[in-house]
Amino acid sequence: MQFLCKEYQDGNPRVRSLVTETRIHLVPSLNPDGYELAREAGSELGNWALGHWTEEGYDLFENFPDLASALWAAEERKLVPHKFPNHHIPIPEHYLAEDATVRHSMGRGGRVVMGRWCLTLLCPLWQVAVETRAVMAWMDKNPFVLGANLQGGEKLVSYPFDTARPISETPAAAPRPPDDYEDDNPELQETPDHAIFRWLAISYASAHLTMTETFRGGCHTQDMTNAMGIVQGAKWHPRAGSMNDFSYLHTNCLELSIYLGCDKFPHESELQQEWENNKESLLTFMEQVHRGIKGLVTDQQGEPIANATIVVGGINHNIKTASSGDYWRILNPGEYRVLARAEGYNPSVKTCSVFYDIGATQCNFVLSRSNWKRIREIMAMNGNRPIRRIVPGRPMTPRERMRLRMRL
Repeated sequence: MQFLCKEYQDGNPRVRSLVTETRIHLVPSLNPDGYELAREAGSELGNWALGHWTEEGYDLFENFPDLASALWAAEERKLVPHKFPNHHIPIPEHYLAEDATVRHSMGRGGRVVMGRWCLTLLCPLWQVAVETRAVMAWMDKNPFVLGANLQGGEKLVSYPFDTARPISETPAAAPRPPDDYEDDNPELQETPDHAIFRWLAISYASAHLTMTETFRGGCHTQDMTNAMGIVQGAKWHPRAGSMNDFSYLHTNCLELSIYLGCDKFPHESELQQEWENNKESLLTFMEQVHRGIKGLVTDQQGEPIANATIVVGGINHNIKTASSGDYWRILNPGEYRVLARAEGYNPSVKTCSVFYDIGATQCNFVLSRSNWKRIREIMAMNGNRPIRRIVPGRPMTPRERMRLRMRL
């Protein structure tokens, strides 16, 4: 924050452009309780777990609703997208209750795995943290497009899905214990925006001074990134109910986790070098929000249409317009067939091109009113049965006259 303010005042054109054209939200900490614990111990006495949980014992990053499991279950039942959406999946009602709990199952070694395969004796319950509720409300209030949560203990960029999708059981296959099933047979389910997530992750890792060093290896285990500095979360550390998965499936925002270094609590004398390692990466990453398409969806009178759906051909994940009818969609360079649709309007389709240079392509839509709403009302009055065509010259039956009067 200090860097952005100083460089803006000093006339840095890059920073001035970024600050002027981007709504930037900076959150010092989602877990101030944990930070206080770690700060009191200091870097010399701290350990990787100190400060990871809140004062009440919650891991906030894994305290969100597991929407990925709900989506995959609906896909297996052929409900997507007609009866179950592929985007903006609603938060389950039971999760919003005052006494709501989050249930996940435990794998070998105490690792949290998919709650969907949970057995009663293996399923600890956690309350939904106050901080989690606050973050979800914040996400719903602001039309975020790109986000990153900064963590420590590793040096890589992790992108969704964080959840490992269970392999579908077949009638001929003998059921296996849930913990062994998930541990031994995870299926890496890529998001529809997998290529875009990789682009975003690489934009950070490649600009970092040390993240892609080939001789480094992993901080604690083997290098899961193949010296690229990026990894899909489910391949590295599978877990359900992550903030990244929730953000992707419930909002328009593409969220990634950036692990800044092996030392979770570097000494004060090392902070300047850590800043230099990450400065260019942070700027480059924020600039990616201006890659793709953006625009405004209005009616024929120029009034904005909120909650219109933007569909990009070839990507099975849609977004919605904000309250003022505007939208932003991060896309890799290429040519896309884009459709805008809204309840009560005829859809509109156009081709939009995305270029390699930073700067989103303007792609506006004007939707005309549709008479489908009135048609559905007439069909409902007719019991949703086909409406019989009236033949000129043939007398109407009493029932036909009655139906005609009801429609009029």
